[in-house]
Amino acid sequence: MDTRESIPVTRPKSDVSAAVGLVGLAGLFGWVLFARAYPAIATSLDLPGPREVMSGPHAALVGLLAAALPMALWSVVVEKVHRRPSTGLDWSLGRTRQPDRADTLIKLIGLWATWAIIAALYCLCRWYWSGNYLFSMRVLGYAAIPLMVLSVPYVFWIDRYMVNPRDHAWHFGALLVRKAGWQVDEVKAHWRSWIIKAFFTAFMISIIPFAFRNVVEADFGLLAQRPEQLALMIIEVMFMVDVMIGTVGYIVTMRPLDAHIRSGNPFLAGWVAALICYPPIVWGILGEGKAINYELGTPGWIFWLEGNDLALAAWGALLVVLTAFYAWATFAFGLRFSNLTYRGVLTNGPYRFTRHPAYVSKNLFWWCATLPFLVQDGSWVETIRNCFFLLVVNAIYFWRAKTEEAHLLREDEKYRVYYAYMAQHGLLTAPLTRLQRLVWKPRETLAPQPAE
Repeated sequence: MDTRESIPVTRPKSDVSAAVGLVGLAGLFGWVLFARAYPAIATSLDLPGPREVMSGPHAALVGLLAAALPMALWSVVVEKVHRRPSTGLDWSLGRTRQPDRADTLIKLIGLWATWAIIAALYCLCRWYWSGNYLFSMRVLGYAAIPLMVLSVPYVFWIDRYMVNPRDHAWHFGALLVRKAGWQVDEVKAHWRSWIIKAFFTAFMISIIPFAFRNVVEADFGLLAQRPEQLALMIIEVMFMVDVMIGTVGYIVTMRPLDAHIRSGNPFLAGWVAALICYPPIVWGILGEGKAINYELGTPGWIFWLEGNDLALAAWGALLVVLTAFYAWATFAFGLRFSNLTYRGVLTNGPYRFTRHPAYVSKNLFWWCATLPFLVQDGSWVETIRNCFFLLVVNAIYFWRAKTEEAHLLREDEKYRVYYAYMAQHGLLTAPLTRLQRLVWKPRETLAPQPAE
């Protein structure tokens, strides 16, 4: 048995403070309140233009800025994260080192070539040109030229202070211009990071207008008349928090904020487990008539509890708590949320209870909201089938969690300490660790003793 888990350990300090996510949450809710109150504000100030709630897609984009700016300012001004060694920056180098402009140009070539290839992939993949993804393509299209222009002063500036200016982008640029010194592993690392960023940024941007509009246009006074409708609306608010803060995390990957992607998951299993949960792959396997469907004949919790307001309120409150735990697991990351990446180690917030609070709460929510064991026509076959396929979904998320752990255990000693701490103190992992010891202890006792 591995005895390392039995050694007492303390929970290591988190790389992200609780305050970062909270100020981002405050900025986001401040903008939502302004957007909802805009008709009254416009009327009182006699402003020109339509006096309607600001619920459009452009207002949703401003919501991203309202969440990102407070987090960035807090991180730099209050916590001074730009001075951390983990940024890979040394601000004293600007006074003592003459930057290599040739290397900077090679890096820009690598960066621009990466963006051009990603743009080509967006054009080639048909799902990016239908439905909600059309909004993403418009946003990214309008952002392309400003990003290229701003990248020049930014890269020239940041290169003055980088301890190792020859980063992943430089290695890819050196490959393109046939400059000696580039390494295959560095190029692979470059593309792992950018594929993650490109795939998930487009997806997240595509869903923010829907999430934002539902909250800004909601009539909470009317919804409060029915407990189940109020619960559903609060769940929508938590969904908006998850989407908006998560989108900020994918966009703001900057070294001065210590929010850069240090590495992408190097394991193929990790990519398969993660991407299977998102479009376009999930469209082909999950849902009506697809390979995995755990909702056949299940009308859900409101149907089964209809007519009992107390039960509806209690069950709705349970679902709200699970969703709030899920949203907390996102905004606790502050500027660093993203899938398949290592961007530091988070040990506070909901991560003090379990290593994977988002996955635990999400999977419990599906069981409690769908109630797959209650089928409207009473068919035991459908009951068994629904429960089986939801267990399959749970297994996918368990697999996904294990691949993420393998990545972080490989990258950071702090995570290894946190992993050991959670084995002793985690809400789920501590009982499982004790059970494992009970199972293995008799085998050790019965092991043959060496002859004297």
